[in-house]
Amino acid sequence: MSEAPQKFIFFDRDGTLIIDKVYLNDPEQIDYLDGVFEALSLLRDAGFKFAVVTNQSGVARGLVTIENLDEIHRRMSEKFAEYGISFAGFFYAPYSVESNHFMRKPNPGMLLAAGEKQAIQFDRSWMIGDRATDVEAGHRAGCRTVLLEGVETSETIAKVKPTFVTSSLLEMAKFIVGSDQTWDSTTSKHVSR
Repeated sequence: MSEAPQKFIFFDRDGTLIIDKVYLNDPEQIDYLDGVFEALSLLRDAGFKFAVVTNQSGVARGLVTIENLDEIHRRMSEKFAEYGISFAGFFYAPYSVESNHFMRKPNPGMLLAAGEKQAIQFDRSWMIGDRATDVEAGHRAGCRTVLLEGVETSETIAKVKPTFVTSSLLEMAKFIVGSDQTWDSTTSKHVSR
């Protein structure tokens, strides 16, 4: 890859960008979380690229079809495009919870697969999600992490140690932009305040 590595934000899908409907299989049922378009616009303007990385065990269970999954992602792309937001890719792991497949979070396979398609500077990138498995996948890929509150207990949060915890997508975006501005690009080290 000849292009310079870019800073990316990896988003979980359900409970992070859209409301978690539990095994969403109907493209008509997509509902977006509050502040998602404003938050991603802020991050886009700060120079971040985006990818979605989502566990989809509903496929393995026969509850979600690949055709509907692809249509959901097509419609999401279309909706975000209305706000000038694009995704480098939608990566999904259609494997069972018990599989421990390398592509399934908490394993970093989807993030690393994105890195094979794009030049990604992982230590300047972020993984955003609402579950401990999202945080763990981000850490294993070498990213910083944000956990969105609401699903995990305080004990679990303390155990997985996300970089930042919030219930607000806009607060998440402002935190990441602020953190990025403290980055010393000449040494590629994060400058602590």
